[in-house]
Amino acid sequence: MKERVALYPGTFDPLTNGHIDIVRRAVKLYDKLVIGIARNEDKRPLFSLDERVEMALDLTREYTGETVIEVRPFSGLLMHFAEEVGAGAIIRGLRAVSDFEYEFQMVGMNQRLNPDIETVFLMADPRHQAIASRLVKEIARLGGDITAFVPPTIKSRVLERFAK
Repeated sequence: MKERVALYPGTFDPLTNGHIDIVRRAVKLYDKLVIGIARNEDKRPLFSLDERVEMALDLTREYTGETVIEVRPFSGLLMHFAEEVGAGAIIRGLRAVSDFEYEFQMVGMNQRLNPDIETVFLMADPRHQAIASRLVKEIARLGGDITAFVPPTIKSRVLERFAK
């Protein structure tokens, strides 16, 4: 039987409770989940690529069970990376209708690039629908409480970064 491999790509700057929820649910569906940490310097990340990879490894360790979780950095075209890791599916989390509009356009393009790789959408848990990494950073920068949005280890790292 062929191994079912999925790719969950993102910048993950920082990793939020919403991201962890998607990982927790995706591992139930696939034999192997590759978390692709995008090198996206255009977004001016708060954390380096190595730091984001390290945080993802730490936070996803407990969700492996029967599923292998691999965390890998990538740059370039998502579909090329999906092919490189042998993914048959790309996992995307949806929070709101606005996410769907963007993702719908991306699916159309990705299908043209490789029709053999499916996109699977997982709806965000209602408790996490408002969480976005960009907003978490802004709240922290302005002195707000991010406890409900990120795991404790991420919270301390974000607060430490803004304390500098």
